[in-house]
Amino acid sequence: MGHEQALENYIRATNTHDFSQVEKLLHPGAVYWFSDKTCTSISDIQAYFENSWNLIKDEVYSASDINWLAVDANSATCIYRYHYEGYYNGTFASGSGRVTNVFVKDANQEWKLIHEHLSPN
Repeated sequence: MGHEQALENYIRATNTHDFSQVEKLLHPGAVYWFSDKTCTSISDIQAYFENSWNLIKDEVYSASDINWLAVDANSATCIYRYHYEGYYNGTFASGSGRVTNVFVKDANQEWKLIHEHLSPN
């Protein structure tokens, strides 16, 4: 699996709304910088994801304008625009923003997400 497939798998896992699927793709030392919170442990990241899924029902997350800024044998960094759609308090809602993702190869030579920086437009 290449770095591009790792991003596709991450987005697909996010759309399952099952954190166990997302966690498989995370590096144990992953750090997330959300616009309103920094998450520095898997349990913090899980709580943030699950809260978001509870707030926006039936959320669909997608990426566009993906640009791989730096790629080598063991790391890959990309930026892209994220988009979401779902239902907030029973009303359709959507939005978008910007993301930076950093992937690294782990001891098994599998690509894992080690950092995400997400911000609104």
